[in-house]
Amino acid sequence: MTATAHPDDAAIRAILQRQHAASRAGEPWSAEQRIELIDRAIDLLVRHEAALIEALDADFGQRSPTFSRHSDVLSPLATLRQTRDELHQWMQPERRQAPRGEAWVQYQPLGVVGIVTAWNVPANMVFKGLAGALAAGNRVMIKPSEFNPQTSALIAGMIREAYAEDEVAVVTGPAEVGQAFCRQPFDHLLFTGAGSIGRHVLRAAAENLVPVTLELGGKSPAIVSRSADLKNAASKIMLGKLMNAGQLCVAPDYVLVPEESLDAFVEIARAVVAKVFPTLADNPEYTAVINARHYQRLCGYLDEAQAAGVELVELNPAGETLDPARRKLAPTLLRDPGDGLQVMQDEIFGPLLPVKPYRYFDEAIAYVNAHPRPLGLYWFGSDAGEERAVLERTCSGGVTLNEVMHHAGLESLPFGGVGHSGMGAYHGIDGFRTFSHARAIYRAG
Repeated sequence: MTATAHPDDAAIRAILQRQHAASRAGEPWSAEQRIELIDRAIDLLVRHEAALIEALDADFGQRSPTFSRHSDVLSPLATLRQTRDELHQWMQPERRQAPRGEAWVQYQPLGVVGIVTAWNVPANMVFKGLAGALAAGNRVMIKPSEFNPQTSALIAGMIREAYAEDEVAVVTGPAEVGQAFCRQPFDHLLFTGAGSIGRHVLRAAAENLVPVTLELGGKSPAIVSRSADLKNAASKIMLGKLMNAGQLCVAPDYVLVPEESLDAFVEIARAVVAKVFPTLADNPEYTAVINARHYQRLCGYLDEAQAAGVELVELNPAGETLDPARRKLAPTLLRDPGDGLQVMQDEIFGPLLPVKPYRYFDEAIAYVNAHPRPLGLYWFGSDAGEERAVLERTCSGGVTLNEVMHHAGLESLPFGGVGHSGMGAYHGIDGFRTFSHARAIYRAG
């Protein structure tokens, strides 16, 4: 199958059947064999670094090369290397108590893992998912997003270069190919993307009783306490929001600030953008919106908010006129938008940031709890009681305290959502276990 082919259901099923047959034909891969497979992935990222950055730039129209190198090369490289180094330890049987005889849990490969990735950090998702699935001893099939065709084609070529099709295979094509992919009887399916699509994926997987890990994102709040260093908090929130122009599933989606600090937050945000992005239009480090549809969606949020009387604070230090054809959207703060607006209903996935005031801290907690559970939650402050309240009274996929998004980058922590933001988790040993069957074994005494 070539990278440009658009396989149908039968063609995808044929690859899956070959992988299933290969997985059952002999002994499971040993630790040494799995490490060798992981080393091949490491070699691919090292050798194709420049090509990946170039392809990502082409797909986005303009994408920060600094961010691309970190997110889609260095970060998955770190994951692969840590996985390789810790694999022997992960594979050890876990002894369990038994009144007589012996009991233990043996982690064994599931068989074939399907991975469907989103467009925002595509190489990151492909190779981090691959790390966990290969570590667990599985064959792997991957469907990258059709929204970044050059990056997807490059990754497909890279995988063919390093792996036989019955080891790792990439299936490319439009949404219809993705739908056919998700209907296959995998032994596990990892999907990253929008919640609206996640529902369809879950229905399709249910037909074959395929266990699913869904990473769906959501509206991740940042809460700024009165005990916080406001300048530090606002700076970190803005820097996190502007990575990849806000097109990250764990980007801060809205901010809750004490009512008396709202004006100061806006001015700090203005200063941060002026320092980091003094210009936007021709600045190679300021990323464009992925495509025209998403650009129009974001503009629609602004138009609706403006028509509703919301004050929009455009952070455009040089006062440039940005060409819509280039899909660069100036960072924009929305001061206290109403909850009925679409920008407060949808995951934003762009450089727009609603800032909402609160009077009492309990109001902030109640606001978060009144909405679907997010993928990430960020709190800034030094009040131990408030920190405890955030950790005990709210529920989110993960939490980062006095920073944003860092919980998602640690391989020692499980990464995943809860409720509307997803189900299941991967990364590190948690990924190894997600893609393994924990087999209970008892030997009579």
